Amino acid sequence: MYAQMVKSTGRGVKSPEEMTPEERAFQARIDADEKIEPRDWMPDGYRKNLIRQIGQHAHSEIVGQLPEGNWITRAPTLERKMILLAKVQDEAGHGLYLYAAAETLGVSRDAMTEDLLSGRMKYSSIFNYPTLTWADMGAVGWLVDGAAIMNQVPLQRTSYGPYARAMVRICKEESFHQRQGFDIMMKMAQGSPAQKRMAQDALNRFWYPSLMMFGPSDATSVHSAQSMAWRIKINSNDELRQKFVDQTVPQAEYLGLTVPDDGLAWNAEKGGYDFTEPDWEEFFAVLKGDGPCNAERLQARQKAWDDGAWVREGLLAHGRKRRAAGIAAQ
Repeated sequence: MYAQMVKSTGRGVKSPEEMTPEERAFQARIDADEKIEPRDWMPDGYRKNLIRQIGQHAHSEIVGQLPEGNWITRAPTLERKMILLAKVQDEAGHGLYLYAAAETLGVSRDAMTEDLLSGRMKYSSIFNYPTLTWADMGAVGWLVDGAAIMNQVPLQRTSYGPYARAMVRICKEESFHQRQGFDIMMKMAQGSPAQKRMAQDALNRFWYPSLMMFGPSDATSVHSAQSMAWRIKINSNDELRQKFVDQTVPQAEYLGLTVPDDGLAWNAEKGGYDFTEPDWEEFFAVLKGDGPCNAERLQARQKAWDDGAWVREGLLAHGRKRRAAGIAAQ
């Protein structure tokens, strides 16, 4: 979900005959479901793909605070304000866990942030859509966090140890976020006619962007094979998207809301729903910077980066001072 434009390095999956002895030993560990740790030998492509995927995941958690943080002061009750504030704080923590995991691969969080601001790294396309009403907070929790859970639970089994361990806590917290969103939607759907219309409108606007979160169709995703061979990626994009639809449609029916897809139909033969694919031209346009809120989101991150310069400089100066004091004491 949070690595929608990650491309594996290399020309595809190597056969055992094409691998070096180190690569064969590494792949044997992956196949035996062993965790790779920071000091272990790993192919350059494995390291680069991980940095890109974890970095984009971290950026998505941080940027994802923006559409929700905008509603903290406007939440309808004090309880809702407190819940949303706690959720936004959780997302900040998720970003920090993931930046720390990426740093074990030899990249600094400053470098990853600079890559984000320059456009070399991306974040999830979903966060480039506006949150227009309070019902959108329900849709984000129910659909967006629901899609996140669908993608992230398998990542607890990813081959890189620090990433897998970070995902354990993240998934537990995301499950609460999804329930919070569903609760908002349920209250809205069971409320006044105007509130139910607001809930339906939020579902209408966030349904297809949520389906896009799993990345492009497998038919056009030519770099997934290596990531799956290395167990950086556990499931294919289409597999996760189908699972998400099958899980979410009955939830919408329970709420009394209608999924905005005229092509939606139960397929008994495959044991799942047939559904209309998202507009992939829109998906790629948003990723390239042409979404409703791309400029706004990056401007906010740039401002935070600039405004926080004095904090970073102060912490570095303090660290240098402590190291100097330690050397003097010795």
